[in-house]
Amino acid sequence: MKQVLIKENEAGQRLDKYLHKYLKEAQGSFIYKMLRKKNIILNGKKASGGEKLEIGDEIRFFLSEETLNKMSGIPSQLSEELSDKEVAEYKAAYDKYKELEIIYDNHHILIVNKPEGILTQKAAAVDLSLNEWFIGYMLHHGQLRREELRTFKPSVCNRLDRNTSGMVICGKTLPGSQKMSELLKNRDLHKFYRLYVKGKVTEPSLIEGYLVKDEKRNTVRISPSPVQDKSSYIKTKYEPLKIFEDKTLLEVELITGKTHQIRAHLASVGHPLLGDYKYGDKNFNDSYKKKYKIKSQLLHAYRLEFPELDGEFSELSKRIFTARAPQVFYTLEGNGHK
Repeated sequence: MKQVLIKENEAGQRLDKYLHKYLKEAQGSFIYKMLRKKNIILNGKKASGGEKLEIGDEIRFFLSEETLNKMSGIPSQLSEELSDKEVAEYKAAYDKYKELEIIYDNHHILIVNKPEGILTQKAAAVDLSLNEWFIGYMLHHGQLRREELRTFKPSVCNRLDRNTSGMVICGKTLPGSQKMSELLKNRDLHKFYRLYVKGKVTEPSLIEGYLVKDEKRNTVRISPSPVQDKSSYIKTKYEPLKIFEDKTLLEVELITGKTHQIRAHLASVGHPLLGDYKYGDKNFNDSYKKKYKIKSQLLHAYRLEFPELDGEFSELSKRIFTARAPQVFYTLEGNGHK
């Protein structure tokens, strides 16, 4: 018999959903059969699987060790060597990106300043992304135990393109991940970016449109009207911070958050991002690449503004966080590092 106590990261979900994670190799029919036969019980009683789990609930498995290991995807001879192998990817990512700047860290979330050039989430099996770094960080600092990864994997809550720098929110707990997802979905969490664009932008503006994806080319285009079943409504607000002869430093509020939204939307109104070779002006970019070694878009997720929050998230209520931009931003501004 094996006994499992439900903790914060498992609470709030249905029992059957939890069991599908815990017994990841088992079919649903096996799980429900074990519930019916009382080989899996909840708090000492027969369960249907639809019960909502709470912190402190006790699940008992009356299964042989061999069956439990097989259904959990764990070899019968679990060695220390295998344990090291399973966490090696997270350790490698943490070691590789150990010097990342942490903006904020509490029980539920972590906010990190992602440099350009790092993936938020892996695109291929061999990638080491910010997501692997984050799990490695938690393991390294004793905020997560290896066995907890069986039923809950901490993850980033918002994504930035590989070559976009700035603030990424990471959910350390299930409640933290759920709350951040809710704020992002409802647009209650305000996100601001700093960026350089071609040309002089003299007035603030709010622009709207419809974003159409081209999956094959991994690009998007902007349409003034909806394209049936293929477009998403977008809204982008911006204001100039400093105007130069051939460019403008902008602050953009991303009101909707779609793939390549800022880059494509500003390009569509004649102000492509400096360094953006996908949507931008090649000659303009080449001149800055030659002088300043700029190879990708100068786009930085600069500021996060949280709404009023209460309860266990009251510490974040109306908090504003900012992240230092890459050095080239200040070099171009002409005032040195700020």
